[in-house]
Amino acid sequence: MRLRFEPVLTRMFHLYWRFARGMTLGARGVVLDDQDRVFLIKHSYVVGWHLPGGGVEVGESFADALARELMEEGRIALTGAPVLHGIFFNSHVSPRDHVAVYVVRKYRQDRPPEPNREIIDSGFFAADELPPETTPGTRQRIAEVLEGRPPSATWR
Repeated sequence: MRLRFEPVLTRMFHLYWRFARGMTLGARGVVLDDQDRVFLIKHSYVVGWHLPGGGVEVGESFADALARELMEEGRIALTGAPVLHGIFFNSHVSPRDHVAVYVVRKYRQDRPPEPNREIIDSGFFAADELPPETTPGTRQRIAEVLEGRPPSATWR
């Protein structure tokens, strides 16, 4: 049922953002533990597993947005500066959307997050054991970071 309404909700949000904001900006993190497992989340309102992150609010820096989103979605508190991996044009979401992706190795997670209305599941996964529903863009960013591939200009 949730998936049937996904395209409509996505269009509604982006129509709102088109008029409320000239461009949408996001920040996501490739959060790696000491075994190079990556932290992924599963939203209640879109299909697949994703890197944690979200929109940059007015008056907020990319780094501040990343720190806020990591805490909200994963109970992850930054303990050191994240490293910018790249900025990506996310045209499959909107012709106005750009996402800054950071590599996060210095953090503290006091406990795994509880599922809620927004994030229904989360966890750390080895790169060769990602959930089957991990999105192509998420897989691409993980491969770039862990395999040293150069970042592409677009999300996919």
